[in-house]
Amino acid sequence: METIDISWGNLFLGYLLLGIPLWAFWYYHTGLVRETLVAAARMTVQLFLMGLYLTILFELNNAWINLLWLLIMIGVGTGTTLRRSELQWRKFLVPVAVGSLISIVIVAAFFLGIVLRLDNVFDARYFITISGMIMGNSMKHNIIALNVFYKTLSRNKQDYKYCIANGATRREALQPFMRQALKLAFNPQIATMAVMGLIALPGTLTGQIIGGSSPDTAIKYQILLMLAIFVACMITIIITINMANRTLFDDWDDFEKFS
Repeated sequence: METIDISWGNLFLGYLLLGIPLWAFWYYHTGLVRETLVAAARMTVQLFLMGLYLTILFELNNAWINLLWLLIMIGVGTGTTLRRSELQWRKFLVPVAVGSLISIVIVAAFFLGIVLRLDNVFDARYFITISGMIMGNSMKHNIIALNVFYKTLSRNKQDYKYCIANGATRREALQPFMRQALKLAFNPQIATMAVMGLIALPGTLTGQIIGGSSPDTAIKYQILLMLAIFVACMITIIITINMANRTLFDDWDDFEKFS
């Protein structure tokens, strides 16, 4: 089944729908009209540039170029994570980047090499798209977890020091903060997984069906991608926080400001 192309005129018609939220933002004086227009313009330019990049990457299909593109994605994702979480770059740059890299390597290698059994795991069509999905979702969860963990720890420093003073190890004293960070980071994802297929059709499933894949194939891809993303998010958070904590605490298990 051939996918129906969207003409430039019809794409413009799609933009007209933005008039509804823009009117609401203007009517209620939210100050979000300009931000929305800028965001929509940036989205459009960035996606068309992405389409150009992907076309070139797919045609070249070179493993080294694909790996370079992965490193660029990790670099951009790391910068975004640090800006959004408002943490010190000097202290968190390496842990965030390493956590992202390790999670993508482990999950993408398993997904592409063992599950899909690709002859070339660096095939741009799969490697770039799967790695991008993993990176994007891991970044969102990592931002939430880092925000919750370190800001809650800073606000409750006396509770942490009380636990240390009463004989708890650093790991034991940090467990309540880690527990809360994981809960808040993963609750939305767990809720999404629980209702998937009932009240929402996920993007991968919809895209593959529109692209001509059978519903059966699309569903299997969606299930595996959801599991891969879930696991990658957990690996990223665990590695990032534990790696950062190795340098954030002194010999007396005390710490300074994180942001």
